[in-house]
Amino acid sequence: MFRMLWLLLTLTAVPALAADVCPILRTQTGASQAATRIAAFACEEHQLWHRPFIDADGRLAGSTVREAETGLLANGEQAWRRVAGYWRDSGLLGQAAGRPGAVECGYAAMGGPPSAGCRAFIVDAPWSAVFVSWVLRRAGLPGFAAAANHLAYVRGAYRGPEASAYRVADPATARPALGDLLCHVRSNRQIYGFGGLARLLSAGEAGLGMHCDIVVAVDPDRDGLAYLVGGNVLDGVTMRLLPLTGGGRFRDLPMRRLDAPACTPDAPAACNANRQDWAVLLQLRPQQDLARLTPPPSLPAATSPASPAMPAQPAGTPAGCCVHCVAGDTSVPRCPKGASPGGDR
Repeated sequence: MFRMLWLLLTLTAVPALAADVCPILRTQTGASQAATRIAAFACEEHQLWHRPFIDADGRLAGSTVREAETGLLANGEQAWRRVAGYWRDSGLLGQAAGRPGAVECGYAAMGGPPSAGCRAFIVDAPWSAVFVSWVLRRAGLPGFAAAANHLAYVRGAYRGPEASAYRVADPATARPALGDLLCHVRSNRQIYGFGGLARLLSAGEAGLGMHCDIVVAVDPDRDGLAYLVGGNVLDGVTMRLLPLTGGGRFRDLPMRRLDAPACTPDAPAACNANRQDWAVLLQLRPQQDLARLTPPPSLPAATSPASPAMPAQPAGTPAGCCVHCVAGDTSVPRCPKGASPGGDR
């Protein structure tokens, strides 16, 4: 009897283990609730990237493949092609057309050898906001304007809350929920926090580096953790775990300090990937409010890799070949010498 009682007390004293909801949630991309669809699309991508994560103590685990590598995701797709798809299918690739390698990324789904230009673009151009935009566009979220920088939609929610799918809240006091965005400021010069970011947005900003993760699960009664998924986190689509209070708020949200020691082998306690300048929680509006917002644009035709758009060709270019060709593309032949306007190029 005493032994059974001891065993019972021992088992009840063991803390609940973290339980990743993504393997099940990823199947709900067609759910009626926008919050569930957002979390499902984010989870689906996290599964493809072999489930890397940052644990509640800020330690990285499970990183398998990186953004510009030819290494394969869980669906057999090369990692760099997937990132190119985020740019293309979010509708944001055109805004980066002037950057070296961006045009080549529009052809990533056509096959052919790996494009050195596109892969260099993926390394040089931050894509975390592009990933968020891709997820929200795939989820069909109304009242959201895709942007290649996080500040654009944070500013939209702050200055025009009635037209936005999100409302701003202080992450130190607000309760996160499915489909929310938790954002931090990337700055080596100062710490903003919620108050500092609000003052900057009120005054009109010239630009500010930020990062946002998507909340995919919150259950303080199950394991006391919030689960978030972000793109371009440690060069992939990575999950982040953050502790919660019993009331569902973030517990001791780890904040970065300018006077904190650098993360080195001599100071391992300073190494915490969750320690950031957490400045705003974008809270998704209720489903009934979302229904009154501007519907999202249709997904671009480029989501179908069989018919990508070709660059504009000179007048008189014969059908089925290119003059302005994309390096590395083997599916569209160059026009024969003399057949193209102006002769050989």
